[in-house]
This record gives sequence, structure tokens and C-alpha cells, in this order.
Amino acid sequence: MVHHTTIDWNDAWKRQQREHERCGTRDRQSNIWETIDAARMFARMWKNDTGGRIRKTIEDLPLTPNSRVLDIGSGPGTIAFPISKLVAHVTAVEPSEGMCTVFSEMIREEGCNTIRLVRKRWEDVDIQEDLEPPYDVVFASYSLNVPDLRDAIEKMQEASSKYIAIYWFTGESTWDAMSRDLWPQLHGLDFVPAPTCDLIYNLLYSMGIYPNIEVFPLEHNNSFDSLDDAVTHFSGRVFADGDEQKACVRRYLRERVMHHNDQIIIPGHSVRVRIWWEKGDPGA
Repeated sequence: MVHHTTIDWNDAWKRQQREHERCGTRDRQSNIWETIDAARMFARMWKNDTGGRIRKTIEDLPLTPNSRVLDIGSGPGTIAFPISKLVAHVTAVEPSEGMCTVFSEMIREEGCNTIRLVRKRWEDVDIQEDLEPPYDVVFASYSLNVPDLRDAIEKMQEASSKYIAIYWFTGESTWDAMSRDLWPQLHGLDFVPAPTCDLIYNLLYSMGIYPNIEVFPLEHNNSFDSLDDAVTHFSGRVFADGDEQKACVRRYLRERVMHHNDQIIIPGHSVRVRIWWEKGDPGA
């Protein structure tokens, strides 16, 4: 006799998130992008889109001049702004103060009247009170780092009239590899990565949503004017405080640094996934 075990995939997501947070990531991560300088550096790093992440996302999404789009976890608008030139309206949800400040500056500079910014975490958003549903396209690009995945997906479903997409990670990212190597030296703890895409897919399946999946590699070279700039950036990401910890980060980066023209390059490679479905399809 075969016994089928029902797995609570949302609970599995929550457990993995708790383990990830126990190594000291949650409170610190929530503050990474609060400063304007950090948000501006992030925006500059993605401006040239060397790995094609922004271009690919825009090409993936079924955008038309009449589309109304919801960008969850928009950061400083690296995807929202180029999309806004192609559609009727974009609502961007972003909680970090630094990111929102840079985003608002861009809105003023470009005189853009097709973007609305909602300064909240996705888990705190009330669809009817805070947004203007429905949206033709709802997506989260590497930003669905939420405590309750089922609730987040149900809200995406509620906000969307048709198309929903989640971009996430498969396997170990460059950031995970760096953290795995540095965390014990910096914090005396083993690094536990955030949940990966298998939990997202299995939760969707258990909810009766049978999504499409595309797995693809993504190269992203982090470019800096100097090694000092790279150390400052990555010290913030791995929460390195004080001269001794920052020297540890410097040694790690020096072993991996590349040079191109007058720039310092820290190469990055990861395998990503696009998970998407349309409301009204069988199972969705």
C-alpha cells in the first residue's frame, strides 16, 4: 500500500525563513536599503543592465500600451521606470526608505505621471485600500522575501486580472556563496540561505495553481570605481562592522576581483527561475 504524505509547503517556507533569520539576517536586511547612499549605489549598479536582467523581465511580461502593472518590491524603480514608458500605468510597492527616496526623485526628475509609489511591505498592503486593482500584470522580481508565502500569493491573485509572475533563485547564488564563506568569520554562525524556488512551485501546486517555469542563467558583474567602493558596498550587505571585519571582506574580494578599463569588477553568476501563470488557466 502506498501512503501519500501531505506536506504543508507554506510551513516549510516559514521554517526556512526562520532559520535564515536566526543567522541574523532579518533585522539587518531590513536596514540595508534604508540609507539613500545604498539605494543610489544599487540604482547605479543596475543602470547599465550588464547581465540583461531588466531587459529580460520586460521582454517576458505581456505588456501593451493599455496595460496596468503592479511591481511588488520595486526597489528604486529599475524595472518600473522602463516599463512605465510602455504601458498605461504602473503601481510600485516598496517599503525601504532609501529606495523610496531615490524612486521619488526619479519621478520628479522625469516628470513621470504614469507611476504611483506605495510605501509599504507587501505583507502589510491592503489590496482594496492601498492599491487600484485589478492589474493586468502583477510581478515580483526577486523581492518576495515574505514571512507567509501563501498569503503573498493569494494577494497577488486578488490584485491581478490575468497575468502573475514571480522571479526567484534556484540553487546557490553568488550572494549565498559569499555569505556562506564570510558568515562564520564575521558573525560566528553558519549562513542559512533564504528559501528557494522549489518551495514556491510546490506551494502553488498544492493551491491548485499549475504554473509555467523557465530556468535561466544570469551573469551580473558588480562594477565599482575602486576596491574601497566594493568593500563599502559588500560590507553593508554582509553586515561587516569595524576595521577587522571590513578587512576580512577586503581579503575575500581581492581574491576574486577583475579589472576592466578603469573599473573594479566583482563577477557574479547564478541560476534564476521565472514562475508564471494566468488566472483562468486550468488549475489557476
